[in-house]
Amino acid sequence: MARPPPLQELPPGYTPPARATSPQIPAGSLKAPLWLRAYFQGLLFSLGCGIQRHCGKVLFLGLLAFGALALGLRVAIVETDLEQLWVEVGSRVSQELHYTKEKLGEEAAYTSQMLIQTPRQEGENVLTPEALGLHLQAALTASKVQVSLYGKSWDLNKICYKSGIPLIENGMIERMIEKLFPCVILTPLDCFWEGAKLQGGSAYLPGRPDIQWTNLDPEQLLEELGPFASLEGFRELLDKAQVGQAYVGRPCLHPDDLHCPPSAPNHHSKQAPNVAQELSGGCHGFSHKFMHWQEELLLGGMARDPQGQLLRAEALQSTFLLMSPRQLYEHFRGDYQTHDIGWSEEQAGTVLQAWQRRFVQVSVRMGKGGARGCSLLLPLRSTLSLQLAQEALPQNSSQQIHAFSSTTLDDILHAFSEVSAARVVGGYLLMLAYACVTMLRWDCAQSQGAVGLAGVLLVALAVASGLGLCALLGIAFNAATTQVLPFLALGIGVDDIFLLAHAFTEAPPGTPLQERTGECLQRTGTSVALTSISHMVAFFMAALVPIPALRAFSLQAAIVVGCNFAAVMLVFPAVLSLDLHRRHCQRLDVLCCFSSPCSARVIQILPQELGDGTVPVGIAHLTATVQAFAHCEAGSQHVVTILPPRAHLVPPPSDPLGSELFSPGGSTRDLLGQEEGTRQKATCSSLPCARWNLAHFARSQFAPLLLQSHSKAIVLVLFGALLGLSLYGATLVQDGLALTDVVPRGTKEHAFLSAQLRYFSLYEVALVTQGGFDYAHSQRALFDLHQRFSSLKAVLPTPATQAPRTWLHYYRNWLLGIQAAFDQDWASGRISRHSCRNGSEDGALAYKLLLQTGDAQEPLDFSQLTTRKLVDKEGLIAPELFYVGLTMWVSSDPLGLAASQANFYPPPPEWLHDKYDTTGENLRIPAAQPLEFAQFPFLLRGLQKTADFVEAIEGARAACAEAGQAGVRAYPSGSPFLFWEQYLGLRRYFLLAICILLVCTFLVCALLLLNPWTAGLIVLVLAMMTVELFGIMGFLGIKLSAIPVVILVASVGIGVEFTVHVALGFLTTQGSRNLRAAHALERTFAPVTDGAVSTLLGLLMLAGSNFDFIIRYFFVVLTVLTLLGLLHGLVLLPVLLSILGPPPEVVQMYKESPEVLSPPAPREGGLRWGLPPTLPQSFARVTTSMTVALHPPPLPGAYIHPASDEPTWSPVATSAASGSSNLSSRGPCPATG
Repeated sequence: MARPPPLQELPPGYTPPARATSPQIPAGSLKAPLWLRAYFQGLLFSLGCGIQRHCGKVLFLGLLAFGALALGLRVAIVETDLEQLWVEVGSRVSQELHYTKEKLGEEAAYTSQMLIQTPRQEGENVLTPEALGLHLQAALTASKVQVSLYGKSWDLNKICYKSGIPLIENGMIERMIEKLFPCVILTPLDCFWEGAKLQGGSAYLPGRPDIQWTNLDPEQLLEELGPFASLEGFRELLDKAQVGQAYVGRPCLHPDDLHCPPSAPNHHSKQAPNVAQELSGGCHGFSHKFMHWQEELLLGGMARDPQGQLLRAEALQSTFLLMSPRQLYEHFRGDYQTHDIGWSEEQAGTVLQAWQRRFVQVSVRMGKGGARGCSLLLPLRSTLSLQLAQEALPQNSSQQIHAFSSTTLDDILHAFSEVSAARVVGGYLLMLAYACVTMLRWDCAQSQGAVGLAGVLLVALAVASGLGLCALLGIAFNAATTQVLPFLALGIGVDDIFLLAHAFTEAPPGTPLQERTGECLQRTGTSVALTSISHMVAFFMAALVPIPALRAFSLQAAIVVGCNFAAVMLVFPAVLSLDLHRRHCQRLDVLCCFSSPCSARVIQILPQELGDGTVPVGIAHLTATVQAFAHCEAGSQHVVTILPPRAHLVPPPSDPLGSELFSPGGSTRDLLGQEEGTRQKATCSSLPCARWNLAHFARSQFAPLLLQSHSKAIVLVLFGALLGLSLYGATLVQDGLALTDVVPRGTKEHAFLSAQLRYFSLYEVALVTQGGFDYAHSQRALFDLHQRFSSLKAVLPTPATQAPRTWLHYYRNWLLGIQAAFDQDWASGRISRHSCRNGSEDGALAYKLLLQTGDAQEPLDFSQLTTRKLVDKEGLIAPELFYVGLTMWVSSDPLGLAASQANFYPPPPEWLHDKYDTTGENLRIPAAQPLEFAQFPFLLRGLQKTADFVEAIEGARAACAEAGQAGVRAYPSGSPFLFWEQYLGLRRYFLLAICILLVCTFLVCALLLLNPWTAGLIVLVLAMMTVELFGIMGFLGIKLSAIPVVILVASVGIGVEFTVHVALGFLTTQGSRNLRAAHALERTFAPVTDGAVSTLLGLLMLAGSNFDFIIRYFFVVLTVLTLLGLLHGLVLLPVLLSILGPPPEVVQMYKESPEVLSPPAPREGGLRWGLPPTLPQSFARVTTSMTVALHPPPLPGAYIHPASDEPTWSPVATSAASGSSNLSSRGPCPATG
């Protein structure tokens, strides 16, 4: 007995005949996975057939449902609050922020507006009278703005923040102080008399000119008013605040100014001051004790000599503080100026906004007069009149002004979050054009341009419905939602549209018309489900990043992907079914109301098995082409068809895969394009450009080249090198997201932020102490906490000549001061046991405080006057007097309280001191309630990189943790802790999310593919993509923040789009690994490429954003991700599958056949087949095809009539011709519903 021949693979597209001599046998133990997949595909087949039967109803109901969900966009909320967007949900920062707002309310104490001046020529010194004069002009111009609202005039003096206005019993003095009390303006001009020009208050006294800070000498004024009013308490207040002569005692920048006061040190000498010397050590407001502006707040780019003396600086900064709406409301509540307008907090906010808008209106008007440049963010309602300030400078000035407001960030986010209708419409129109052009064909029966248009519009509706559903669920929108998600979702959603459309046009021959949609879903539904589920899982995993903005973006993306999945699987098949009806009725594509002018119809006949006696031996590829020429007789309504035979043997194509890879029968275009050797009649042939497509390229050129051994080696080496290079690039990735990355480059806002980051990298922070412990008995721990915090590297140290700016130090020093006054008055006899009337104001305060016992039954004890001290030798306040003294200090030292920024809660009660009232009620001082909130202010400096912020945050947290061991509950507060603390655990969250997502992707792929081997290869490729994307970010200089983390996490799900189709095509194909990889490429190359191009087109609109941040962090990163996905899915994965891929699930097996081993000689006149002497004996690969050209289309009742005068057919031709009986005439188009 002869040995059975080895098994050989049939072509991938081969379908065994009913008389199966070659049964398909599951390989190994894969019966259960095959059964499960077949069951799932059966469900998809039933779904598709049901949709096709009721396509009209499904389309109508689907559009109705998606349209209803899209209406939810009307209730969408765009969140622009930085705290709500970037503070980690449930984190300690979130809890601390909630505690702060619970105690102090929603609003900050004040808002700041800053003015920075830098030289146009880098490195030029600005410490000159000329430069400061230009700074004065800019500040004056920016501050002299008024608005009229509610019948009142509002200027800077009315809305600015004023700290510590004292309460004076003398009504005349109190009104004068209220009008004159200066705004808090931190400016280098305060070192000079010209600083008074920024203060706009004025007062009137009979017989004197208007009193302004430019001519006010407080000491001289008190002397003049002394005979007319008792001002001893007010005098002591000014003395303790070290007001002195205020501004008139300071040098003049320009001593030749006519208004320079005679008391100015350089008034008579007329010599310009030494600016560097005057600014050395900082400047002071009107109070030398409580208003000290350190050098770092005023000067940037400083240079000093070896002795530490200031020599030069490169930048000047002035900061204007404005009240919050609540403070403005409280300030004017009950005032005669607002009693007739129904004053409310909302009106106060309107006044502030109107005043700020006035800045911009003047800015735009001045900008038309020759401002240099135009901001992309204008109008920003709270920008500090940058162009207005600039126009105050001469056109040829050597200086430039940069301005900013604390509310400008909100405006940037507003502009950042606005939907660009032009870009959205442009992006979707571009996608419509691409889809239409890609799916148009010369053959009207194969063209799907309308399907492409409908698919893109359907995806657009699905995106809108998904976002509407998010709005209905209460998920707030943000800049990422409005700027990125519409384009990203469009690109992802259209990928599946292309996949289904490609599969629908490549239905297996012989598929019944009513089963076309079901067959399409059966073949591609698994891939679509797998990619969509992977996308959703990826975005849900990205929601693990606890940043609210990114969590909302991830959830919205997951929901939108889910809506896309529903639209593609349920509604788009209905569109395909309607298009099939259009093609069956021979209607034009796109213009479906018109009949198709195409006259040629091409039908590919299912390959038929040849007779036993005609089975060829050897390796050959037989193509039998039958041209059927039909014409309609004029005298009858019948089609007469003539079938001349034409058969020829085509040698197997030479390909590098060793005749394992070849066309499985060829397409109809290939058949029409074949050259006929000797033809009696001319036939139509397609143009070469019409025959070319991506599938043909993949089959004929790409796969043979890629799957050669040396090509595989090159691919593995190149991708290994890319992975190694990416691992190095990953070490270059830095953490951080600076504001300069968010604001558009080339704008004035970006110029300000760049100058601020370079010269004034200062941040106001506070050390907050909570309730839950006894402040009176924890003073030592509080002092230690302050000392530890002050010793941090990033904390700006307090000058040695200044006391620490904390309420506890100010409180203790105040107690020491009144104790010293009491001791002096007691020693001199001005204060006795029973009276303090003759003592000083401070001595009287100490007298009343020393009497307190804290006992409600016996609140006073006169014996304690000489036996106790307010502050002991260790510098601690007497615990029993702590809360009583706190009430007295808050009421008696408003300037010290304001300078300390203590923000006590609960606030101590008000108490008015009168040393002449020694009745029992006045001696009883109400004690403050136990504190639940207080804070120590600090300034952080030198924070340039994220590593600097992280170091400062870790040091502050360590100090608070150490204080917690001593019983003090404290936490740091401020913008560095709100927005940079996320970087402490960002990489940990990133790695956790990536690992969980890769595991979830493996499980999803393993469950749907039912092949862990293939799932493992997919996850390996996805992990490589993520590492490579991370490394490329390092080379591109893109920093790691929460936004790139979300994209990196989502890249796993997006990468599935490029890999799972190829893997599934490989898994469900017969043959060797090379042949299966080639067949997978042939089937998936076109839809995967079209999907990548569609994704790139969707992202292309991001490149037109005004925000460089959108371009760098979204467009560039997502484009690199798409290109990596395309390379890994179509190059690396096929190579890995051809080397490490799983075995086939189904193999083709033949039984031993004597006829095959010894075929009989063919009959005379037939085709002669023989066994090549140099080839081993094997099974032949035989494909028979028939091409039938009908001119014109068949009419109802038509029949096919073979010519009787043709020569005798060979067995092969006879077998092929017998297949013509399978052709049935097509009647009228069936109705669809």
